[in-house]
Amino acid sequence: MTLIRDQRSSASLSLRNLSGLTGVSIPYLSQIERGLRRPSADILQTIAKALRISAETLYVKAGILDERTDNSDPVGELLRDSAINEKQKRILIDLYQSFREAEAAGAHATKAAPVRAKARSVAARRPKPAPAKAKQPAGTKRPAAKKRAPAKKASQKAAKKRTGRR
Repeated sequence: MTLIRDQRSSASLSLRNLSGLTGVSIPYLSQIERGLRRPSADILQTIAKALRISAETLYVKAGILDERTDNSDPVGELLRDSAINEKQKRILIDLYQSFREAEAAGAHATKAAPVRAKARSVAARRPKPAPAKAKQPAGTKRPAAKKRAPAKKASQKAAKKRTGRR
């Protein structure tokens, strides 16, 4: 799927970075990009999320979904939805329209920056090696070990056995 390779390249992500973001192995990602493997919908969704593109677009390219041929009207659908109130409808429509305007203005060129930042944050979250134990400064004493109760002598044990006491 050249779409994944193209999106990964435009986001300046290596296969290793994309693998870290998605949890999918590097060889498997490479095989998907070259069209040798057909990934599941779950794998495509994690890849889409990491690349910050629509999962639906990847599903269509992978042949999982058919491409939309209808000219649906999201604003009209929101206005007809009876499950949300008017204020919620207005907020959703405003948000949708702001995304559309930003996309039309060429904001898609700035999509790569958040993906690169996320790749750096994933690298920063990797476990760091444990710090080495600090050595005792010269001339300082270690705390004394706790003393244990003395072990019972064999003769005391033998005497108790003879008398029947425990």
